[in-house]
Amino acid sequence: MFKLGETIQFEDQANDVLTVGELLVDMISNEYGEDTVGDGYTRYFGGSPSNIAINAGKLGIRSHVASAVGRDSLGNYLMNRLQSAGMATSGIQQVDDSTSMVVITKSQATPVPIFYRAADYRLEYNEALEQALIHSRIVHFSCWPISRNPSRETVERVIKTARKHKVLIGFDPNYHPSIWQKGEDGVAYVKSIIPKVDIIKPSGDDAERLFGPGTPEEQIARFLALGAKLVILTLGKDGALVSTGSETMSFATKATQIEDTTGAGDAFWSGFYTAIIKGYTLTEALELGFAVSAYKLKFTGAVVDLPALAVIKQQFNL
Repeated sequence: MFKLGETIQFEDQANDVLTVGELLVDMISNEYGEDTVGDGYTRYFGGSPSNIAINAGKLGIRSHVASAVGRDSLGNYLMNRLQSAGMATSGIQQVDDSTSMVVITKSQATPVPIFYRAADYRLEYNEALEQALIHSRIVHFSCWPISRNPSRETVERVIKTARKHKVLIGFDPNYHPSIWQKGEDGVAYVKSIIPKVDIIKPSGDDAERLFGPGTPEEQIARFLALGAKLVILTLGKDGALVSTGSETMSFATKATQIEDTTGAGDAFWSGFYTAIIKGYTLTEALELGFAVSAYKLKFTGAVVDLPALAVIKQQFNL
């Protein structure tokens, strides 16, 4: 049972956060618009797990990534970017499929992506991944790796091992039908995962894709009814609503400038995880997570040059 005014106690481990899932290239348009008339795109390092891990490292905690990329130039680009960010690449599996890519039209609202997937869902459970997991305090994943096999089976084993070793499990239920196999009921599968994790952070769009329309309060109740333990419902300019079932709090947005929303949720996760690892209460960690997200929104691309968490805290008067 989580209490918003309390800290989360962790056992001492060699690593703080292990992120599991997609490592890919974001091709982001150089112009704004739902269907931009421009022809230019810029290549960015992408994939939620790697974004979170790199950001968390910049904020001041230890992180590790488990992903799969192709044996191609884009895969090499991603590996080199990880190394340049000071990240180990021992958890990156290189496979014969092409490195995955997402094409995004730059937006000040929720961007609409186009997915080109191959290598990312080839991630397999192996001894290196298991050792990284049992020596971490937190493991994190999103809908990407559970949308297809073999990475789905990998995450199922990750969840089982994490629960056995008391590793905190964070889940981003960023369900999008385009990343699932045609004809498969991805919504039902995502709902089956919810009671198995500790912390879940849907956006308003995520909630509507999973449950249909509803007020924030109704959506929170739907997640809790499925067995969610801590729900962080982000609502864009309207802030966020957070609930443990017994406690519910609303948070105002801290964003004052929006250049690009890509990776804003990942920035929140990295700030939140860093704060709970450093011993902040859940309420304080939520505030710091939203502050890191607001800082990221000022820049284009999912990974930006974040300062240490203490600097973010000072800038946002927290």
